[in-house]
Amino acid sequence: MSIKIRLLDGSIGQELVRRSAGPLSTMWASDVVIEKPELVFELHKEYFDAGASIATTTTYSALQDRLDYEKSTCDIGQIWNSAINAAVTARDENGYGCVAGSIGPLVGSYMPNLCPPPAEAEIAYGPIVEALAPKVDIFLIETMSSVNQAVGALRAVGNARIPVWIALTVDDFDGTKFRSGEDLKEIEPFLDRYMVQAVLINCARPEAVSDGVGIIKQFGLPFGAYANGFTLIKDEFKKIGSTVAALEKRKDLTDQKYVEVVMEWIDSGATIVGGCCEIGPSAIKALADEIRIRGYSIV
Repeated sequence: MSIKIRLLDGSIGQELVRRSAGPLSTMWASDVVIEKPELVFELHKEYFDAGASIATTTTYSALQDRLDYEKSTCDIGQIWNSAINAAVTARDENGYGCVAGSIGPLVGSYMPNLCPPPAEAEIAYGPIVEALAPKVDIFLIETMSSVNQAVGALRAVGNARIPVWIALTVDDFDGTKFRSGEDLKEIEPFLDRYMVQAVLINCARPEAVSDGVGIIKQFGLPFGAYANGFTLIKDEFKKIGSTVAALEKRKDLTDQKYVEVVMEWIDSGATIVGGCCEIGPSAIKALADEIRIRGYSIV
């Protein structure tokens, strides 16, 4: 019986920023979602054409605290609706696949020391959970840098009637630990408590992600990973108001090298894979091709 692989898309916000040539902000690509929704749809379609079976909504950074920081007058409900519609339309036109509703960290990525405690985070996440729940197929909580940060998001989706997947981000040079320094194993009791259906590692160097995969495969849940293509997450990025201008793309991580690492995850039992920042459509196509060459099926 063929092994079934869920193939996520790759970089969304980073790719849209590049394609739109717009100004950088803490909102990543949320302005693009409002001003150029056709670019969002086209990117989702490109990933489906490349072989992905899951479209991730452009809602990762579409959170009220980010808008407040930017003093943005955008209607956050409009951002959510536009992002969801682009992903859903691409899925429907593709004829198969799922839409994963992305929920990113409050305050900013990789800054667990600044995130609100779980009870406050649950309240803050309430509106985006309510907006996504009726229209997406999966909740994808992404880039959780600490146990408390993860628990806050999980509390918010605690009554969800759709599958909940959570992606944890690890130290760039020690993938057995959250970016907070906590051991990855400390999250395990909460996965059962909040009925998580899949656990992943995301948005770290592929080498570190591989270490994290070795830990989460022990949790007894479907697992997987999607790494980024940055050299590392620099300290200057771990500040409120920072943008991707502070980060550097790796020059040695070709599509083929990325595919080789991902196939090692699959060989270890991973069934959900894809790409994160700086891993674009060409890498996802190369990955889809290799998955099929190996005799696995993409579902």
